[in-house]
Amino acid sequence: MKSSTEALLEELPPSSKLVYKTLEHEGECTQKELVEETKLVARTVRYALNRLEGEGIIEKQVSFQDARQRLYTISH
Repeated sequence: MKSSTEALLEELPPSSKLVYKTLEHEGECTQKELVEETKLVARTVRYALNRLEGEGIIEKQVSFQDARQRLYTISH
């Protein structure tokens, strides 16, 4: 039986799945780090993050090291 996260991921585009798997493997990442890790263009990563956040699969928080940056993590 699939988890609710897996079911939601099936409906999302491949870029969102790649970003999710990268966060799963790397842990907390900024958008810039995700661009570097996935080799996707920034616009595609931004779209994937918005889709994942909209589904409640990931969370966004302000970085304490640099308030201009947002850190993305998988929701638990």
